[in-house]
Amino acid sequence: MKNEKTAIKTIYYSILSSGLLAIIKGLAGFFGNSYALIADAIESTTDIFSSFLVLFGLKYAKRPADENHPYGHGRIEPLITFLVVGFLILSAIFIAHESIDNIRTPHNLPKPWTLIILGGIIFWKEISFRLVLKKSIETNSSSLKADAWHHRSDAITSVMAFIGISIALIFGEGYETADDWAALFAAGFIIYNSYLIFRPALGEIMDEHLYDDLIEEIRIVSMSVDGVLGTEKCFVRKAGTKYHVDLHAMVNGDISVTEGHDISHKLKDTLLKDIPNLGNVLIHIEPK
Repeated sequence: MKNEKTAIKTIYYSILSSGLLAIIKGLAGFFGNSYALIADAIESTTDIFSSFLVLFGLKYAKRPADENHPYGHGRIEPLITFLVVGFLILSAIFIAHESIDNIRTPHNLPKPWTLIILGGIIFWKEISFRLVLKKSIETNSSSLKADAWHHRSDAITSVMAFIGISIALIFGEGYETADDWAALFAAGFIIYNSYLIFRPALGEIMDEHLYDDLIEEIRIVSMSVDGVLGTEKCFVRKAGTKYHVDLHAMVNGDISVTEGHDISHKLKDTLLKDIPNLGNVLIHIEPK
């Protein structure tokens, strides 16, 4: 429960941050004659919608297991991540389209003061990225990690805008479109980041083997339980912020079924106590 509450608080921060930045960027881009800043504002606006999606996913994933969902509702997280990636790709396509139109259309140079706005935005978004990424690691949330990368992609588009506006201002007439080229390159970075977000979520929903460190920890904890002589197969799959485990534990083949049953319960209880992020643990007893 603590992980879920932490993740939800972090998402509220993302929504407020992106909303405020979208307003600042949009106004600065309009009055400062910078499409790169307007593109940045568009990216921040999509961040708001994607953060609301993540918030919905996190709240839905908190629902307890029921008859139709014996493993809980955690798989909503990677599905929400796919939708977030869709928002990123759509925003990148829109930014690229508008950038190309602006490159073809003559316009004035951006205002110098827009660089000051961008400098503050870059610092703000990078701090936000690090904060949200740290919370995503603490809570094992793939959708929260996707939200963190939204902040990083926002920082990247701002860096590109800063470079583009700087080139336009330094070289002057004839370089007005440097700002628009910067927005176009930023769209490419957003597409690349979309893949970085999409790939782990796909692995999660396909039950890809990604948890060697956790499996090693499970084996070590298991060997501390009286009566457990060793472990064989150990499969881990992630759903939301929880890891579900199937473990084959070896016990003395001469003990009774009741004793073996008691050892398996003791092993399950120990794993759940010592490794808080575990969800459902299924123990299969093997005679040795």
